[in-house]
Amino acid sequence: MVILHHTAMQDCAAAVARLCAPEFEVSAHYVIAENGEIIQLVDEAMRAWHAGAGAWGAITDLNSHSIGIELANPGPLAGFPPFPAPQMAALEDLLTGLMTRHNIPAQNIIAHSDMAPTRKFDPGAKFDWRRLALGGLSVWPNTISAPDSDFTADAQRFGYCLPESGAKGEAQVLAAFRLRFRPGAIGPTDATDRAMIHDLATRFPVDRAASRP
Repeated sequence: MVILHHTAMQDCAAAVARLCAPEFEVSAHYVIAENGEIIQLVDEAMRAWHAGAGAWGAITDLNSHSIGIELANPGPLAGFPPFPAPQMAALEDLLTGLMTRHNIPAQNIIAHSDMAPTRKFDPGAKFDWRRLALGGLSVWPNTISAPDSDFTADAQRFGYCLPESGAKGEAQVLAAFRLRFRPGAIGPTDATDRAMIHDLATRFPVDRAASRP
């Protein structure tokens, strides 16, 4: 898998320094600067400590199953600015290579917020997931009609894991889904949410069997 993050630090240099400092116990395979420079910090064959607690499908140790890419972006420190064109172009080039080298399907390119909806919101609402999907580097839902579908059941089929049982957990997954696919949407689950997640679950269901070590 590949997990996309934003650095939420003032600049790329500060982010690289943090990711290389042993006392912080965090790392990522790649950092992409605003100008498109790609900085590799960890070999792709090695584990990096970028994901933290969370899950996607049957995978609960995401650090062992993923490559982490940090996009230099101050996030909440500067009002969530958009991601510059050179940075997005570099990300597309990097993803193309990663997917080829490691046989990673488009549905396995996810947001940090997807696998940790109670803790994380990166790369955030300004990130252009549809652009990646149009290039075959991620997935995007069709808004087919699915009036009788169960949003939570379909979200789990797609890969989301309920962090808590009941309505609170369902609301957390809805928020993570909307952050990626319907930024700005508010209110209870509606027909568009159900149609979108039903399409994703139908075309890209996760394997819920136990993940390999």
